[in-house]
Amino acid sequence: MSEEPTTGRPVELSSGQPTEPSPGRSVELRHLRAFLAVADELNITRAAARLRLTQPAVSRTLAALERHLGVRLVDRSTHHLALTPDGVAFRDKAAAAVAAFDEALDPGRLRTWPLRLGHAWSAFGPYTTPLLRTWQERFPGTPLELLRIDDRTAGLTRGEVDAALLRGPVDAPGLVTEVLFTEVRMAAVTADGPLAARTSLRLADLAGGPVVLNTVSGTTTVDLWPPHARPAATLTVGNTDDWLTAIAAGRGSGVSTASTADLHPYAGVAYVPLDDAPAVPVLLARRDAPGHPALPRLVSLAREIIARDPAHRPPERAPGEPPR
Repeated sequence: MSEEPTTGRPVELSSGQPTEPSPGRSVELRHLRAFLAVADELNITRAAARLRLTQPAVSRTLAALERHLGVRLVDRSTHHLALTPDGVAFRDKAAAAVAAFDEALDPGRLRTWPLRLGHAWSAFGPYTTPLLRTWQERFPGTPLELLRIDDRTAGLTRGEVDAALLRGPVDAPGLVTEVLFTEVRMAAVTADGPLAARTSLRLADLAGGPVVLNTVSGTTTVDLWPPHARPAATLTVGNTDDWLTAIAAGRGSGVSTASTADLHPYAGVAYVPLDDAPAVPVLLARRDAPGHPALPRLVSLAREIIARDPAHRPPERAPGEPPR
């Protein structure tokens, strides 16, 4: 990978007005990789070390990308780097482009094209194993890869997966979602605490102490509680494993879905039904663009497996209404 941009003199990143776009200048994969490294690290020194380039080379490469787009992607007006609104919007697009390139040139995937199905936790709930087994029986030439990615869209907006099983409303542009079924919410409490002995709980029972929130991939926020009765304190974590560990350690209680209770038993954690919390929709999401050719088969099989279980029926849509 060359360190120098294809055109233009060295330009340091700075704040300021967007530059005019330069459509004649070519953008290469290295420009996107440089931007993504800076976006992840928010530090030129660490981004350069990650890319094995010099700091000036990273700055010049990023500046060339900004000139091509005609916008500022990174603001250096303060002591700490920050993505501009344009940078935030461009990040997922750049990540998807790099992921697609790497996927296309992976030697291990030249003869097969796996269908990558992401999830952040609990996958397809009780239907996970039937889905994987039935897919393998019917479509052995197209491996179905189930990937856990701790991200609100399970890597879908970044191009790391072809489809994703998500929970709760997802506010991400460019996605098409379909509600497959709903799950009841459960309280997760310390196993030797007083709440664990109850047959059921209400949200108010949890609000008296700290509540552990997975702010990266979880669905629960303080907005689940009424404004006048929100938790006394919160503890934020970044994934399901840390969420369970914090609850088992007695640092707070949590709220999740029935699938978490079924698929994530954990020493020191007890799950108790929540009587007054709304159900959580389980969604199958894909990008609103041409994708893996096996996606229609995945959607059809997911519906079929759910239809076998009378306890879970997908919500009916009005005639002619498209998936949401």
